[in-house]
Amino acid sequence: MNRCSRRALLRGVALLPLAATVADGLITPTNDRYFPSHGTYAHHTISYDLKLAYDPDSGSLQGRAHIKAVANRRLESVELDLARLTAHSARIDGNTVRARQHKGKLLLEAPYPLAQGAPFTVDVSYGGRPRPVRSPFGPIGWDRTGDPHDGTLVASQPLGAPSWFPCNDRPDDKAAFTFQVSVPHGHHALANGTLRERRRNGRWECWTYHHPGPMAPYLAALYTGRFSHDADNLNLGAAGSPIALHNAYPARLAEPARHDLARQPDMLRAFSNYFGDYPFEAYGAVVVDAELAAPVENQTLSVFGSNHIDGRRGWETLVAHEIAHQWYGNSVSLRNWRDIWLNEGFATYAEWLWSEHIGEDSADQIARQEWRSLHRRHQDLRIADPGHRHIFDDRIYTRGACTLHALRRAIGDHRFFGMLRTWHQTHRGASADTTAFINHADRWATHPIKPLLHSWLYEKPLPPGLS
Repeated sequence: MNRCSRRALLRGVALLPLAATVADGLITPTNDRYFPSHGTYAHHTISYDLKLAYDPDSGSLQGRAHIKAVANRRLESVELDLARLTAHSARIDGNTVRARQHKGKLLLEAPYPLAQGAPFTVDVSYGGRPRPVRSPFGPIGWDRTGDPHDGTLVASQPLGAPSWFPCNDRPDDKAAFTFQVSVPHGHHALANGTLRERRRNGRWECWTYHHPGPMAPYLAALYTGRFSHDADNLNLGAAGSPIALHNAYPARLAEPARHDLARQPDMLRAFSNYFGDYPFEAYGAVVVDAELAAPVENQTLSVFGSNHIDGRRGWETLVAHEIAHQWYGNSVSLRNWRDIWLNEGFATYAEWLWSEHIGEDSADQIARQEWRSLHRRHQDLRIADPGHRHIFDDRIYTRGACTLHALRRAIGDHRFFGMLRTWHQTHRGASADTTAFINHADRWATHPIKPLLHSWLYEKPLPPGLS
C-alpha cells in the first residue's frame, strides 16, 4: 500500500492471547509482537489449497481449505484464524476432528498428539457471507464492488486474510498457494500467480491459479467481477523464464488503464537493475470497479481503484510503489509489523528512483523536500518501532525513504545499490527485521554506519542532513 492514505482500507480483528512462541528456532514472546492474537508459532504452513465458490447474487462463499503444515512443537490441537465465516467440518490427517470457533479463532482438536517436526494436513469445509472484519484501523478484508455489487475485492493488510479463508495469519508464515475459484459463467476470477486452467461446468466456471510463493496470508488476493484482460510475456533480460504480465480492468476503463499502466515493463526492468532479479513468475494489476483510498499490496497482483485511473498517468508513482513491493514486502517480508518501514520506506524510495530514472525530479531533490515537510511535523514517532496503532503513519513511508537516501549519501551509489541487491538476494523468499537490515548495511559501509541508521530509525527527533 502506498503513502497517500491507508485508513479506509486497513481492517482486522482482535483475537485470543497466545503463549510464548517459536519461529526459526528462536523464542518470540507474544508481547514482542504488535498483534499477538493473530497467528501462532505452534506450526508453520507449507501450502494452502483453496477451493472456493462465490455466488454474487446471494453474496455467499463456500470454501474448502486443504492446508499442509509442520508442527513446531508437540501439538494436541491446531489453531487457525477464521473470522465471520462458519466451519462446517474439519479433518486432521484425514481424521474427523472437533472444531471450535471463538473470537476469530478456529481451534481443532488433534486426533492424536502431533510430534514436533511432524508434517500434518488440515481440511476445513466452511462458508457464509464474508464481510470485512474490525481492526484498530477500521474494517478490512473481503468486500464487494461494482454496481449492483456483483464483484468482490480483498484488502487484507494487515489482518484481513481470515475474512475469507482459514490461515495462520502471521506476516512471516509464508506458503505456496493454489486457488480454484468457481463463479457464475460471465464473471471472472483473479488470484495470485498464474492461471493454470479455466473450465466451465454448467452455469459455473472454475478458474485455477497457482503461486509457489512463498507468500504471507495477508498478501493472498481474490477478485471477482467482469474484466477486460491484457496478457503478455515479459523478458527482463535476466536469467530464467520470462514472467507472465497480466492486467485486468472494467471494460469502460480499458483505454485509460492501458495508458496508465503502460510503463509497467519499464519499471520492472529498472527495478530489476536496482534491486536484483524479479522474484516471481508473474506480475499484473487489477483495477476494481470501486474507489479505493489507496492501492492494495498483493503478491504478483497489485490492485488499484477506479479513481486511480485518469488516462494521464496522474497516479504513476503508485504503480511504481506497488511494483517495488514485489521485492520489498512480498519477496523479502517483514518478520513483525513493527518493521513495516522495511516495506513502505523501500517502496516509497522506489517512487523517487522512478522519478529519477525518467528524468523528472531526482531522488535527492525529493528527499530534501520531504525532509523539510517532516521537519515541520511532530517529532514523536520512532519509525522502526512506531506502536501497533501507527504502522500506517505517513511518516513511516517518507522518513523510511529518507533513511535510505541518507544511507545512499553516506556510502555512495555503488555500495548503496549493491547493498539493496544483496539485501534482497540474502532474504529472498524469507522474512527479515530492522536489526538484520542495519547489520547488512553496516557490512557495505567503509566507516561506522549504525549510529546514522539508529538516529533515523529509533530516535524521535528528525536527524539533520537532508535540508
